Amino acid sequence: MRLVLVRHGQTPSNVDYLLDTAVPGPGLTELGERQAAALPRALADEDVEALYASTLVRTQLTAAPLAAARGLDVLVRDGIREIAAGDLEMAPGGSAPGERYMRTAFAWAAGDVELRMPGGESGVEFLARYDAVVAEAATSGAGTVVLVSHGAAIRTWAAARADNVDVPFAAGHRLANTGTVILEGSPADGWKALVWAGATVTPEGEGGPAGEELRTRG
Repeated sequence: MRLVLVRHGQTPSNVDYLLDTAVPGPGLTELGERQAAALPRALADEDVEALYASTLVRTQLTAAPLAAARGLDVLVRDGIREIAAGDLEMAPGGSAPGERYMRTAFAWAAGDVELRMPGGESGVEFLARYDAVVAEAATSGAGTVVLVSHGAAIRTWAAARADNVDVPFAAGHRLANTGTVILEGSPADGWKALVWAGATVTPEGEGGPAGEELRTRG
């Protein structure tokens, strides 16, 4: 299966650089709406047969133009929502709590899955829910599936599950709003990332803490 993971369009919280992970969350900015409208053209070469979005409003709004263009229903699943920030909710992305959020997420990808986000979920819980939606998509029979999801969730899951994506790569390569990570494989055989944010080796992007490069203090 070809799996296309798409980060949602820009939101007001992205503009303010805040960790905003609660359901249902904000809608899109005017720029975010334009980004969503451009998604069908950006994925014109993909033979999309199934389309999923998370329970957060921003992913469903991002998926809507692609759904209309391809005549697809948007399948809403809680499992691909953003990593819950817990006690770190609404922290500025560049602050110590904001950086702790990304460090915790990437620790999960590195194997420390029992670690828990302060006041939130563990890596075991996050990966299990995300894996469940990917497994559902894989058993659907669709050759190419789009999951409209979230920056931290996409980067963490890809680093944990793709054979050729490690934590340093995922931490150091940002994912812009409506940026994509394209993988091929299956839950049984594993995954290989083919494209990250439109490039094979040197992706780039900006917009919100979950899509930014992981920075260290001091």
